[in-house]
Amino acid sequence: MLSPANSLPTSGSILNNETIQARANWGNQGKLWSTLAEIGEFLHIPVSPAMHAETTLFQHVHYKAGQRIHTLGQEFDTLYLVNCGFLKTVLLDEFGHEQVLHFPMKGDVLGIDSIHVGHHSSEAIALSDCDVILIPYKSMVVLSRQHEELEHALFSLMSRELAREQTMVTMLGALSAEARVSRFLLSLSERFSCLGYSRNVFNLRMTRNEIGSYLGLTLETVSRTLSALNELGLISVNQRRICINDASALKSLRKLPSNKAKEKLTECLQSSGIANWGLTPVLN
Repeated sequence: MLSPANSLPTSGSILNNETIQARANWGNQGKLWSTLAEIGEFLHIPVSPAMHAETTLFQHVHYKAGQRIHTLGQEFDTLYLVNCGFLKTVLLDEFGHEQVLHFPMKGDVLGIDSIHVGHHSSEAIALSDCDVILIPYKSMVVLSRQHEELEHALFSLMSRELAREQTMVTMLGALSAEARVSRFLLSLSERFSCLGYSRNVFNLRMTRNEIGSYLGLTLETVSRTLSALNELGLISVNQRRICINDASALKSLRKLPSNKAKEKLTECLQSSGIANWGLTPVLN
C-alpha cells in the first residue's frame, strides 16, 4: 500500500537498477498515482462508495522498451497491473535462452503465478514503452477483505490465467503449425478489439522469433506460415503490420493446402474479388 510523498516510496516497489533508472528517466511524466476506485474501474469491477472513499494510492512506474519489470528469482511482493504498453513474460534456461510464456498488454496483471512460491519464476520485459501500476500483494489481500468486489476480482484474475494456460496447452498439443499461427493472430485480434482498437488491422509488437518461441515453432516456420496465409489472401502482411481479411477461414484452418490445392483456392479467391485487396509480400 503506497501513500503520496515527494520522494519515491520503497514499500512494495522494485529496487533493481532498471527500475531506478526508469524512475529517473520518467520522473514527472504521465500519471503518478491511482486510487483504489480507479484500479477497480480499470479491472471492470463494480466500484462501491467505500472504494471511492478509500485513500490508498498505488504508484505508476514507467518502463522503456527492453527494460525488465521483474526478474527471475526476484522476491515476490507486488502485482503489476499493465496500464498501457506491451510486454512479454519469459522463462530462461541454464544457457539464458528464452521461452516466451505470454504477451501481456493493457488490463493484464503480472505476478499471479508467483504467489505460491514467494518469488518470480519468470521475467517480464517491456516490448514497448509501458506504464505499470504497482499493487503490493499484502495490501491487496487486506483491501480484498474489506471490499468484496476486490476479492472476486482477484479470484477472477487467477481463473483467467489458468484458462489461458489450458488453452495454450491444448493448442500446442493438438494443432498444426499453421493453425497455431492462425489462432495466435485471432487471439491478438480479439484482445485488441476488447481494448477499443481495430480488430482487423494491428501491428505486431513482438518479433517472429518471439512468436515462434511462444507457439513452439521455429522462426522459419512462423515466417513461412505468414507468407502462405498472405498468399492465400487470408491476411495481408507488411513488415509487422497485419490485416486480417478472413477471420472465419483463419478460425477453421487446420492445415495449409498443398500447392495444387492452393492454386485452385487462389483461383476461387480471384474470381470472388478477394485477390484485389492489394496483398503485400512478407518481409522477414
